[in-house]
Amino acid sequence: MGAARTVLKTKVGIVGGGPAGLMLSHLLAGAGIESIVVEKRDYETIRTTHRAGILEHGSVKMLTDGGVSNRVLTDGHRHEGIDLRFGGISHRIDFQDLVGESVWLYPQNEVFVDLAAARARDGGDVRWAVSGTEVLDLTTDTPKIRFTDAEGAGIEIHCDILVGADGSQGVCRRAIPAEQRRENFIEYPFAWFGILTEAPPSAPELVYANSDRGFALISQRNDTIQRMYFQADPTENPDDWTEEQIWEELQLRVDGPDGFELKRGPIFEKTLLKFRSYVCEPLRYGGLFLAGDAGHTVPPTGAKGLNLALADVQVLFEAIESFYATSEKDLLDGYSDQALARVWRAQNFSYWMTSMLHTRADAGPFERKRALGELAGVVASRHGSAYLAEGYTGWPS
Repeated sequence: MGAARTVLKTKVGIVGGGPAGLMLSHLLAGAGIESIVVEKRDYETIRTTHRAGILEHGSVKMLTDGGVSNRVLTDGHRHEGIDLRFGGISHRIDFQDLVGESVWLYPQNEVFVDLAAARARDGGDVRWAVSGTEVLDLTTDTPKIRFTDAEGAGIEIHCDILVGADGSQGVCRRAIPAEQRRENFIEYPFAWFGILTEAPPSAPELVYANSDRGFALISQRNDTIQRMYFQADPTENPDDWTEEQIWEELQLRVDGPDGFELKRGPIFEKTLLKFRSYVCEPLRYGGLFLAGDAGHTVPPTGAKGLNLALADVQVLFEAIESFYATSEKDLLDGYSDQALARVWRAQNFSYWMTSMLHTRADAGPFERKRALGELAGVVASRHGSAYLAEGYTGWPS
């Protein structure tokens, strides 16, 4: 017989203490609905994990109007467009002119810091560094979360609603029987070789470059640290590349008659990011609801990942709030279909951006020139540019 577990009761149990789980807990608290969040990682691990962050205007509104923090406005950088660069020439997509919206450059780990601080400020119950997490009794009226806390005590949470916001490698999605879920995915035949460098920004806004050598993204992090990527083989080993080789490859992919030069500095992080498109259908099984990467992942080209997770949370919060206010389950029952409608729209946008900007290793002249024709069509047409601008800055709720 194992040691007895302490049983806790709450309305909503949330597995996953990243931005999606913490945002949902924050919104629920504002509506007077109690929740408990459990997370396998410790706070410092999440805080110091560097991830990109382009926030749609809707995501910024959630943070500011929801009372999380205004730091995105004071410390983040508002971007009113991006550059599409091909044939060595940059073409600006002016978001403000085309759709009247902007995005904010604000790293995902800073979003996490803001949300964790808000939960601590408001007395939220967040359990960090738990282990052995299980979810069970998902088709009953009392789904449960079982885990061992950071002090080694066994805990079991009984809840009305269980939310899986524990990412693509979490336990929640895998708790749905295989015959009850459809897994839709494609693997991409390339990866991103990413760096973090101590340097000033090379351009005022992000540069998405299509070249004969492959894709490159000249991104930013803040005034002194920059993030950049170039398309690479998924089997590439970043440790095999010297700093000089990396800078030379990045520069070759943005070279053009305008003399665009990257601002160089010491590289202090090298990573290889493999990616695929994935969607689990449905996003609900009994009392379990999936949100964010637990239910879907997108390639990073369209900057949709975190924003899509927060959009899930908004839909799910409204459904849970309605349930406790009216005892009606209509919105809960409709959560999966409503969230998936946006997910598939985002999947299409991300796939389109990825396919248009990357060059497959086996691409022939026809495919290469067709992609350039597509890029030329986007920048030459106000309607084409507006389609990109609307998808990038975020569709209405």
